[in-house]
Amino acid sequence: MKIRILLLTMLPVICLAQVNPNGEKPAGELLSKEISPNEMKRNASFNVEEIKVRWKKAALENCTGVLCINTPPPPSFTCGTSTVTDVDGNIYETVAIVGTGVTQCWTKTNLKVTMYNDGTVIGDSTNNTWGTAAIGARTGYNVNVVPLSDYVGTFGYLYNWHAVNDSRKLCPSGWHVPTDAEWTILIQAYDPGALINSTTQSTTAGTVLKSAVTNSPSGSGLGWDPGTAGTNISGFTALPGGLRLSGSGNSFSIRTEANFWSATGFGNGLARNWQLINTSGSVFRSDNDKSTGFSVRCLKD
Repeated sequence: MKIRILLLTMLPVICLAQVNPNGEKPAGELLSKEISPNEMKRNASFNVEEIKVRWKKAALENCTGVLCINTPPPPSFTCGTSTVTDVDGNIYETVAIVGTGVTQCWTKTNLKVTMYNDGTVIGDSTNNTWGTAAIGARTGYNVNVVPLSDYVGTFGYLYNWHAVNDSRKLCPSGWHVPTDAEWTILIQAYDPGALINSTTQSTTAGTVLKSAVTNSPSGSGLGWDPGTAGTNISGFTALPGGLRLSGSGNSFSIRTEANFWSATGFGNGLARNWQLINTSGSVFRSDNDKSTGFSVRCLKD
């Protein structure tokens, strides 16, 4: 009598299904044929690693009887309660802006990333003269070239427009620096009568966009200096990070102005920006030198 011998490592099926009551083999891809003694001799060096790979492949393809490996769906995002994280690991709260026929999702604080999305460091000019070269740069805050080290945590960095416009991207993946038109949508959500192409776009929207945090009469602290108080009804929480003028190396208007870049630039070396001030409830829209340092907010794609 001939006895067929099968090596345990050469079992004929890949799936872990049970044999059904009729004795049929389980569905699924076969690892190998049943091997005769002569075939065993010719295939003594059967590739065990291939067996492992095919087992994993079968599990991923929902092979009958095999415990499947499922990839969980990405967590859902709810603007206003969900957060977004930049390439540095900084976490930003979000705020939903809802108006007539409009829903936008913004970061609730200013950007403070030190790298583009590809990991390239954005040049830091905090301790140097703020240059005029057409290259992306960021800066902290200084007065008379004396750095104010605790300001970045509250106000974020100031960036020139060349960093805003860099193809490697400032904002986290899935977010972008808002255009001039997208800023206008934000303003009109709180002032439907806002003028699209005016320097003073609204005389009231600034009040609801500004943080309600104010400083003492002496001007100390990291909120708004006394003036027209913000209500922050919008939740936008604009804070007065001021600006850094191109070339001078000084920061100006800290605690009295909030200045934000848009992504809209012009070929004459200027780009569109938006401004709120402590003594008014207005929102101002203007063009500035691309080498100026302004704050940046991000808008969800």
